[in-house]
Amino acid sequence: MKSPNELDRRVAPAITDAVHFDIRLKPYEHFLLDNGIPVYAIPSSNQETMMVELSFDAGNWYEGRKLEATAVNHLMKNGTENHSALELSEMVEYYGAFLDCSCHHEHGNFTIHSLTRHIGELLPLLREIITTPVFPGEELDLYRQNMKQHLAVNLLKCEFVANRKIDECLFGLSHPYGSFSSMEAYDALNREGLLEFYRSHYTFDRCRIFAAGKLPPDFAPQLNRQFGKDSWIGPSSAARPSYEVHPDLVHSFRIQNDPQGVQGAVRMGRPFPNRFHPDFPGMRVLNTIFGGYFGSRLMSNIREEKGFTYGIHSHLYNTRECSAITIQTEAGREVCESALTEIYKEMERIRQEPVEEEELHLVRNYLMGSMLGDLDGPFQLIQRWRDLILSGLDESYFNKNIETVRTITAEELLELAWKYFLPDPWYELIVI
Repeated sequence: MKSPNELDRRVAPAITDAVHFDIRLKPYEHFLLDNGIPVYAIPSSNQETMMVELSFDAGNWYEGRKLEATAVNHLMKNGTENHSALELSEMVEYYGAFLDCSCHHEHGNFTIHSLTRHIGELLPLLREIITTPVFPGEELDLYRQNMKQHLAVNLLKCEFVANRKIDECLFGLSHPYGSFSSMEAYDALNREGLLEFYRSHYTFDRCRIFAAGKLPPDFAPQLNRQFGKDSWIGPSSAARPSYEVHPDLVHSFRIQNDPQGVQGAVRMGRPFPNRFHPDFPGMRVLNTIFGGYFGSRLMSNIREEKGFTYGIHSHLYNTRECSAITIQTEAGREVCESALTEIYKEMERIRQEPVEEEELHLVRNYLMGSMLGDLDGPFQLIQRWRDLILSGLDESYFNKNIETVRTITAEELLELAWKYFLPDPWYELIVI
């Protein structure tokens, strides 16, 4: 005889749509080091691992000369006052840790993942990389050589050329979002310029620290001992520069890049205000319907029905300043023009026909499920919080996005489609 609490496995459990889940951001812990550096942490006891990330206002938005920000971020770990690049790499590997350096438009980041029991040995190493890099000449020469080789190879790829060109069209070469690497810019890199950028942007007062995982009981004192006791380099005097967007006056391009290639790269793009604009949450939903997931309209038409491509996607740039909507795919050379025609047809359809409830319900559940996946664990949570904090936002922005996914109507989506999916403002580009 079954007990009252025993499951009846002959009866399927009830299915709850993700759209009905109560999704909230778990709050972080916050404290300041002695020198004022803010720390944001999400502790967890599930596994014996953790991560620490130091984020600086040191992205390519701040560079005075092209490619400096990325070069500085990469080379800081390639030699300090006390250790060579090889020695630093071997020490990280000895503890089974992983050090990731990344540079984006706004920020330069240093992230270390390790077992919790080794963080006491790794934090001093991270401090050494952050506070005493020397940018050895031989490491700069090797970096320059490697990057020029990568660039030479990539310039043969139609998709690489197309990505650079569409950003140039949208923002202009003088804007950080539209500039790109060149052989001349790599040749112009020099140690003095890198040191100048480092001293201006990797200062204590431009730093924020994020941590997650199983943090040791004395984690705050350890952090403070390594990063909070002094004002390394000194306060930064670098101001945030401003840039004007200079979009291309020509809206259609056909570029011959690889005469022997069998497929070409198709790109389209149009300006969008930025992630703070009130239309942004709704456009995330509309963009998903249009081309933002595997079941999107672009995929159904151009991949499934026409067979022109293995995949096609549209993206809404999640940038702090000006933004853009882009569409990208690779297709056979002979069908690139046809793919463009079909994209315009889907724009027309999304403007003329209200989204049916079944499709909207599917996309709501997809987006809510994706958000649930993004919040699965302390590392994902701290990344979500980091993106909000570095953009000057709080959980109300996250909650607004959730509410929009739940409640936006077909009529509101149609209104957005008439604002952003008209054919006139779009740049179109085929590289073959």
